[in-house]
Amino acid sequence: MRIKLTVSYDGTDFCGWQKQKNGVSVQETLETALKTLTGENIKVTGSGRTDAGVHAAEQIAHFDTDSTIPPEKFCKALNCILPDAVKVIKSEKADENFNAVKSAKVKTYAYRIYISDVILPLKERFAARVSYRPDVKKMEKVAKEIVGTHDFKCFSATGGSVKTTVRTVYSIDILPNGNDIEILVSGNGFLYNTVRIIAGTLIAAGCDKLSEKDVAAAFLSQNRKLLGKTMPAKGLCLKNVKYE
Repeated sequence: MRIKLTVSYDGTDFCGWQKQKNGVSVQETLETALKTLTGENIKVTGSGRTDAGVHAAEQIAHFDTDSTIPPEKFCKALNCILPDAVKVIKSEKADENFNAVKSAKVKTYAYRIYISDVILPLKERFAARVSYRPDVKKMEKVAKEIVGTHDFKCFSATGGSVKTTVRTVYSIDILPNGNDIEILVSGNGFLYNTVRIIAGTLIAAGCDKLSEKDVAAAFLSQNRKLLGKTMPAKGLCLKNVKYE
């Protein structure tokens, strides 16, 4: 039986989604809980590999099991075992052909910043601080240059291993709310650190440090140096994944 999970986690103290030797991952935490619950050695497949310190509101994952536990009951059962930083929002039976990675159509990430001269403890864990107020209109102009199908190699960090660097960004929405700004980026997939670089580029644009011409030139030359900095992982959250 294949089970689909919707998982939420605070990624601060994890080494990312994928199991690694140098720290505790979200995947490992879920698999350990499933072992305790079912006695089976279960591999959990997530829709994407969020990096160390990155959060998720609705990460999608699947696993196969011979357990007789009803699909909808895995949610409550797992949450009795899982730490507070990782919780299952929903569990359900999935079609045997469902694959959390391959079946995904649209992924939406949120990058959050707050504007303040000093660190605000109640915001610092889930957002990046900037001491200046970027111009949202200028951010939106540059965002239009990024939306579309491009070779996003210049918007990625070294260390990724993919067959192609061409991706499609369907939309970028910049949502100011007082001293907070949320940047929503939706696409069919993203390279290593792409959304964090997009956020850094938009923030730089909002502070007159680069323009639409710089982004166009970066795509043409694939020169990473023409873009903004890679923003900290703590401001990034996988918002949701759509399959239809």
